[in-house]
Amino acid sequence: MHLIITEKHDAANKISGIIFQDRTTERINGVPVYRSASANSAVIGLAGHIVELDFKPEYRSWSAIPPRSLINADILTIPSKKDIVNALMKLAPSATKVTIATDYDREGELIGVEAYRIISRLSRAKFDRVRYSSFTKQEITKAFASPAPIDFNMAAAGECRQEIDLIWGAALTRFVSIAGNKLGKEFLSVGRVQTPLLAIIVDREKEIQSFVSKPYWEIVASLLKEKDTFTASHKKGRFENKDEASVIYKKLGKKAIVKSVKTDKKKDPAPVPFNTTEFVKAASSLGYSASSAMQLAEELYINGWISYPRTDNTVYPDTLNLKDILGLFKASPEFAMNALELLAQKTLVPTRGKVESKDHPPIYPVACAKRSEMDDKHWKLYELVVRRFFATLSPPCEWETIKAEIDISGEQFGSDGKMLSFPGWRKYYPYGMPKDELLPPIKAGDILDVKKIDLLEKKTEPPKRYGQGKLVQMMEDLGLGTKATRHEALNKLYSRGFIEKNPPQPTAIGITLIDALKSHATAITTPDMTSALERDMDAITDSRMKKDDVVSESKKMLHKVFDQLESNRSEISRAIKRGGALDSEIGPCPKCGSPLLIRETKADKKKFIACSGFPDCRNTYNLPPGTIKFDKAVCEKHKLHLIKATPPSTKDREGKTVRGKSYTYGCPACKKEEAISFAVPVIKK
Repeated sequence: MHLIITEKHDAANKISGIIFQDRTTERINGVPVYRSASANSAVIGLAGHIVELDFKPEYRSWSAIPPRSLINADILTIPSKKDIVNALMKLAPSATKVTIATDYDREGELIGVEAYRIISRLSRAKFDRVRYSSFTKQEITKAFASPAPIDFNMAAAGECRQEIDLIWGAALTRFVSIAGNKLGKEFLSVGRVQTPLLAIIVDREKEIQSFVSKPYWEIVASLLKEKDTFTASHKKGRFENKDEASVIYKKLGKKAIVKSVKTDKKKDPAPVPFNTTEFVKAASSLGYSASSAMQLAEELYINGWISYPRTDNTVYPDTLNLKDILGLFKASPEFAMNALELLAQKTLVPTRGKVESKDHPPIYPVACAKRSEMDDKHWKLYELVVRRFFATLSPPCEWETIKAEIDISGEQFGSDGKMLSFPGWRKYYPYGMPKDELLPPIKAGDILDVKKIDLLEKKTEPPKRYGQGKLVQMMEDLGLGTKATRHEALNKLYSRGFIEKNPPQPTAIGITLIDALKSHATAITTPDMTSALERDMDAITDSRMKKDDVVSESKKMLHKVFDQLESNRSEISRAIKRGGALDSEIGPCPKCGSPLLIRETKADKKKFIACSGFPDCRNTYNLPPGTIKFDKAVCEKHKLHLIKATPPSTKDREGKTVRGKSYTYGCPACKKEEAISFAVPVIKK
């Protein structure tokens, strides 16, 4: 039997539908298996990784095992998808040939090797590998006609990443969480990639917070040419001295003379083909998060609409027939006109980016979809890919520019205009289209009326937060993560509560964590070590390094980090607790500064407020019965959020439910002080 292994069930369904003429379906251990009796073949889809790495059971106790000991702890490979593993074990003995058809990248190669290791223990089957970039019939058929060997070096690079990420993540997370008394669901995740990324976001936020706005002034004239009005600005631009600007402003008269008018043409080259980073940046400008953009792109790929979305390539391979792809859209209600225009060109010369790789082509459409075939979220991204493809086959657009120099009472003003004279690629890719800025027909020597002049007071603005697309680009530039993992690192920061909103903004605990690590273990927060390890993993793929050597080097790096962490444990602990208090919805403990939390008594399940610094700090506060909410208002004395309470519902004499009315309970610390004051007897002399 010829057994074919795909990465996911949907891929198995797609591939079996293409290569089998007599497909039947059965279930083994509940896992769908597609068979062909005539071809004596079967296709089974995995669910991504079917095994996972973990430490031996004795290392799983956070309280009993020092975090540093995880660096050299033994690592086990454990089945994570037992139903699929058992299904493979049942299919293996009858397999004489096995074809790995998982995604062609490090993760996909490793997933295929995971299946290889399970099957090869039970079968002497021959193994091969097929590689494809889309689920078109032509490409799948071609891939199966020319299989290649499994790339064990590429799989080793993926496995190396798994081991390093497990060791670094587990050891650092345990140390920081224990030091900050953030255990259970509140643990602080620290990672090799996500922590330098968080540092970038925190550094930007500190630039914003430390920015001191300065006033400046601009002089803008509104000029009239017959019935047309346009504006001109003083050539100096910004005046930092108001008196200087005021002197000029007061001398300006009611007439202006055009000194010169220069026209020019400017070409705007078409964009390069989409790789993963460029795609995420473009999707981000449409309002998609990096994570959702990649998830939707994966679904478009699996459903056969676009090519593989995880690629570094920005150059279409010579084997890609660009005219055939355009031809797919000749009858499309949405794209036919654009496709026919491009096909009418004498030659198709695509743009080329700086990165050319041989694994996958840039992202491009592989089938023509109708608007009715998908929802809005998928359609907008599909249309983005189609229009980007069209744009890369288009000529540059051209702008007509005009620069006018104008004299008002001896002061030099300027006015610029531009107009799109030849749309070129902009006709097919309208995203981020600049608006025309038109000037009336003017020439040197024209005398214009000054309609009004404004002396505008403005303030310098702080830098903007980085958007998700920009952060993914920065990660690529700095060597942080890979095309397949960068969006996941961002998602982890959100899920761990280190960042919020979009564009990402660090929370207080995110800022505190980076501050603590920068002060006492700088290497974790910079991209240097991580990018060095990324280069080493590339070297494994290219057979220039061994996996075990790279893992060993990473362990040495981590031991040096722990030398810093352990010698500064108390300072790190205090810093993290202070930051946690700022993010607490109640506030910091007035006694020790640690975050206050809501707890329940074991006996009667009554809620109360307790200090997270327990057992070092045993400070507690009572809470009223019912539903508790914390107001935005803060007690000036204790810096705690005021409590609003709604009493529990009761039954009246007729058995009807009576809901309690909400009221402001106030500051729990103030209430405690009032209770103590009331309880102390007054002794009369």
